[in-house]
Amino acid sequence: MNVRPLWMVLLLGYCGGAAAQQSEEEGLSGKVAFGYLATSGNTENENLNLSFSGVHDAAPWHHGLDGLAVRASTNDVDTAEAYGLTWKSRYDLTESGYLFGVVAWNQDEFSAYDQQLREVVGYGRRFLDSERHLLNAEAGLGFRQADLRDGTSEDDSILRLASDYRWTISETSRFDQTLAIETGSDNTYMESVSSLSADVWQNIALVLSYTIKRNSEVPVGTVRRDTFTAISLEYSF
Repeated sequence: MNVRPLWMVLLLGYCGGAAAQQSEEEGLSGKVAFGYLATSGNTENENLNLSFSGVHDAAPWHHGLDGLAVRASTNDVDTAEAYGLTWKSRYDLTESGYLFGVVAWNQDEFSAYDQQLREVVGYGRRFLDSERHLLNAEAGLGFRQADLRDGTSEDDSILRLASDYRWTISETSRFDQTLAIETGSDNTYMESVSSLSADVWQNIALVLSYTIKRNSEVPVGTVRRDTFTAISLEYSF
């Protein structure tokens, strides 16, 4: 599944749940995003991108909720439809070490897996924390429940390894990279999100993002790798 770039997106914000991307300031913050593109002529195309996020920091606790919806169609035929929700809580043990818990759900009408639900707890550590660079790494154990497109189901214990990195290029531009790998006996799921953002006016930024999702085991007739590309505007508060 390849989702076409979402040009001319009107965004009221997007926020990843990665620890390195949190404001770390006490209180509630968040972002909400909406993007839409429609073209007509020889080919009728429609693309929709909606995301939201909220983060609440009250040290030593940090909580975050992220949501995402993507839809694309060509000549009134759907070519992509995906949804996701992630809840993450973190408890600081030291300035650099913390415990975390994650509950994540995603559904994709065009991938090998109809939907997946994961529950993971583990330990994370911040290896870099400077004005220009932030780097966290996490390891955890949990469970995964999955429904495949062929009608079968899988229940599996998993090992989750994840990292998130932010490079503050300048006062107005940033690069973010998150990577998560969840491996079990039935399947290994990988998700990578790369984004480059540049402030354009007050709390609004232009964001280019590229997402890769991959499953190691898929039913016959489906592909292992899905990609999402988006260009959007971002408003944060």
